[in-house]
Parts: sequence; structure tokens; C-alpha cells
Amino acid sequence: MTKIRMNTELRNKLFNKIKNVFEQEDTHEREAYLQARENVDKHYVVAHDLAREVVERSYPPEDVAILRTFKKKYGQPCDVVAKDKCFYFAHNEDVDEDGETKETKSHFDFGLFGNLNGSEYSSEDGKKYAVAYYREELKAKDCNPDIYAQQNDKSDNPHKTKHVDECMKALGYSGNHYNSDDNSNIGMAKEFDNSYYLDVIGTSYCRSRAIACTKNEYKQFEAWRIAKGNVVSKHQTWIDTIQKQCDQLKIGLKAYRYLSEGIELATELGIQVDEAELIRTNSTGLTIYNPSNLASMIKGMKNKNQTREAKILARKQYEESLN
Repeated sequence: MTKIRMNTELRNKLFNKIKNVFEQEDTHEREAYLQARENVDKHYVVAHDLAREVVERSYPPEDVAILRTFKKKYGQPCDVVAKDKCFYFAHNEDVDEDGETKETKSHFDFGLFGNLNGSEYSSEDGKKYAVAYYREELKAKDCNPDIYAQQNDKSDNPHKTKHVDECMKALGYSGNHYNSDDNSNIGMAKEFDNSYYLDVIGTSYCRSRAIACTKNEYKQFEAWRIAKGNVVSKHQTWIDTIQKQCDQLKIGLKAYRYLSEGIELATELGIQVDEAELIRTNSTGLTIYNPSNLASMIKGMKNKNQTREAKILARKQYEESLN
């Protein structure tokens, strides 16, 4: 049999098949990432239930109901109730080096893109969490949710920007960093955020109000935020292992002259690849490795002149085929 030479298309097909297997393998890194994602769901439930308790301690539901009644009666002057999903929580149970009581506070954002470091301002960290959390959903939409992890040590570039923008669009990210219920996120982001709004009294800007909590409650909020960060770090570690394997895979496939060498590599890796499936179609969907099909395709590219009689005959044959 004639050996089939490698080309870019065959290399890409083989690379993608092997890479897909790498991503599905039950490795310690993948399991740690999946476990971190399960854990953060549990932390979210505990932290948000606690947040509701703390917020309602400062803004009792009965007071909220009264103020909403006043708004209906008196309009804008009594519009002082808002929904929010991010809060400054603070306690006064620590002391400074002089033994004086000091306030310890931080910003906690329950939104999908909420910051992971306590800042009230948006950052890439929130986006990294979102793509790691919704990885399968984004893959199903032909997005690359691993783009941040793959480009972790690289500065911004068109390739990274393209894939990040595609992920953000698929998630429904609006770019609106306000945390009140006028958030214009849509789709997955809106559905996620809607689960975590609570009623507050006063301005909708969280930085202007610190809600009192105990030191123990504060630590529980910190544990939840650490769990979010853990999803990002475990995802990064897992993708790093895949990237290292893929880097070597690319080098090897580029060096191979024949498809059989790539098939042998896959076999050595314990991956079964059907050679016939790889060569069956090219990018046009035709089996060009069959000489007859290749000849037909090439002939079809030629602009041939037909005589008037030939055109009439072709038309007649066409009409007869319809009867």
C-alpha cells in the first residue's frame, strides 16, 4: 500500500482527536478541578443563606415591606429599597497593635463575575471563574473556556481577546459592573445572578454601607470566596498538564511525514484512531484520495464551453428525468 503523506488537515484532525482524549482522561488534576466545582456549589448555599441572615438582621423584611408601601404611595422620594448581590460585610472583633478595636471589612460579590480578591471593581478573576464554572456549557457552544488558562503567562493578544469575547457573549456578560438589579447580563449570567439578590435599604452602591456581622460569620464568607478561587486554580493546574502534553504532541506530529506514524503514536498512547475515518473526507467533504473522485472533482472545476446542440440535449435529458 502507498503510504499517505501527512498534511496540515490530517495533523489537525489527529491532534484534535488525541487532545479530546487527554481532556476526558480521569487524572488527579481533572478530578481536583471537578471536586472544586462541586465544593463551590455547597459553599454558595451556606454563604448565601448566611448572607440573607446577616442582611435581614440589618434590614428587616418588615421594614422593607413598609418602605415599598410608602414608595407606591409617595413615589420617588421613598424609593430607598434596592436589590443587590454584593455586600460589604464588617466586624469589630479584632484589635490593632495598640490594642484598639479595629474594623475588618471586605467586599463579597455573589454574582457570576464577582471579584475574588475583595475589591468592588470588576477584574479578569471573575471572568476566569465564570469560564471554569461553565466549562462544559461553553464547549457545547463551540467556545474555548480554557483560553485564560492556556494564555496564563501571555499578555493580551488578538487570539486571546477573540476567544474571551466569544465566551463572554455565550455567558451573557454585558460588561455592566453595577451590582443592583438593573444588571443587564442575559442568559446564563443572568440566571446565575438572579439566585443571589437580597433586599437592602438605602443607596444601591454597596461601598457606601458596611453591614455588621460577627467574626465567625466573616470567616465563613471568606471560606466561600476561597472556594471560588480554588475553582480557578484547579482548572489552571489541570489545563497546564494538558497544554504540556499538547505542546509535545504538536512537535511530534509536525515532524512526521506519514499518517501511519501519527496513527502509531496514538496507538502507543492507548488511543484508537480509525485511519479510514481520518482520510475519508477532506475540508470539502470529498474522498479525494480515491483517484476517480479526485478526477471528478478536478473536471468539475473546468469551465467548459458547450455547443448549442449539447445544451439542448442536456436540457431534454433533464426534463425527461423529471417525468
